[in-house]
Amino acid sequence: MWRVLILALMTGVAACGITDSARAQTAQPAPKAAAKETAPKSAAPAANTTGKTAAKPESKPMAPPAAVAGGAEPTLIGQFGTWGAYSATPNGKKVCFALAKPSSSKTNPPNRPRDPAYAFVSTRPAEKVNNEVSVMIGYALKPGSESSVEVGGAAFAMYSQGDGLWIKNAAEEERMVEAMRKSADLVVKGVSSKGTETTDTFSLKGLAQALDRISQDCRR
Repeated sequence: MWRVLILALMTGVAACGITDSARAQTAQPAPKAAAKETAPKSAAPAANTTGKTAAKPESKPMAPPAAVAGGAEPTLIGQFGTWGAYSATPNGKKVCFALAKPSSSKTNPPNRPRDPAYAFVSTRPAEKVNNEVSVMIGYALKPGSESSVEVGGAAFAMYSQGDGLWIKNAAEEERMVEAMRKSADLVVKGVSSKGTETTDTFSLKGLAQALDRISQDCRR
């Protein structure tokens, strides 16, 4: 059910370029050129976004997404710096999540076109999931490649599936979230299936407030 919700959510917030994933492969923007780093063909398409190598922080509120599976509509419940806080109730099960896009994105070789990356933190009380961190990196990751997230002076190993990243050691996720609350930036590194190395930097300004907001909302 969470996967279906995300598939619909991708389309609904396309106006802001926001994408998302859960612990399974999910949707991403459709490729726009043959030379572009592409995501798996099985993923559902979203509205077109611009594959720039640098994304400016978005401080204005994001547009409310369209209706999603189960008759639910994700609602923007707060915009905090670069992070938007959302809630939805698909099939009567409440979910809350914070979304942000990177303040800068770089590729090696330079200027390789790709879909931008997005960071996502979700809370799903019905599944006993709290502050699950994931990153939609915007291209198909190289199978077997190592990816990492650096925050607060610490590095966290990530495993990949399709174009999504999740922390390898779930026991470290709470420590990672606490570091994200207190730090200025989150740096995500990965390697595409074509060998392109990427570095995405996310501003963490407003994340703590966004997490507090979704925590409050998901207790209701």
